[in-house]
Amino acid sequence: MGRPSRRADALSRERIIAAAITILDTEGERALTFRTLAATLATGPGAIYWHVANKKELLAAATDALVAEATGAGPTRATPHERIRRVALGLFDTIDAHPWIGSQLSQEPWQLASMRIVEALGRPLDDLEVPAERHFHVVTALASYVLGAAAQNAANARHAPRDTDRDTALSAIARQWAELDEAEFPFVRRIAAQLPGHDDREQFLAGIDLVLGGITRE
Repeated sequence: MGRPSRRADALSRERIIAAAITILDTEGERALTFRTLAATLATGPGAIYWHVANKKELLAAATDALVAEATGAGPTRATPHERIRRVALGLFDTIDAHPWIGSQLSQEPWQLASMRIVEALGRPLDDLEVPAERHFHVVTALASYVLGAAAQNAANARHAPRDTDRDTALSAIARQWAELDEAEFPFVRRIAAQLPGHDDREQFLAGIDLVLGGITRE
């Protein structure tokens, strides 16, 4: 068997990161090795090490590339609330499409990608006239909600069997809620009917609006 042909175009850090993202999306973090990456790029592991020192750096770079895209500049005339909602929803959709980002951010909470998130969510606080001494608590609370809700949503989808119909599954859960003891779970029984058919993105944005409402009142 002959050796795999080498790519004629120059190997770059950007190409390596793009290939890593594809492997992470399709096969998961365990499948991402420099050997697998080298085979995908038709090169040798040594050529990859020239651009990326190790797997930890590669994961951080892949996460940063996607987060940078999600938190990039939006409409210049957007209100502070609109800017925060845009960033939050961009991160929600990005983590939904690339579930491994959630675990990567939690394992390395102060990496560059996390700083991009804090920066994008924090800048509008000046326009909302949040006192400077409250910035740290406010932006970390906001970021915690965004990343926690987005990661949980992605985990729910990832752990469900591939052939699961969402509406059917939620209807089954709703029936279980509705059959709980009325004396012990009156509230859960009341909201059971709202579970099937709800929109995950609308649910997420409702939480963002609650946080923003609290920020504004404060």
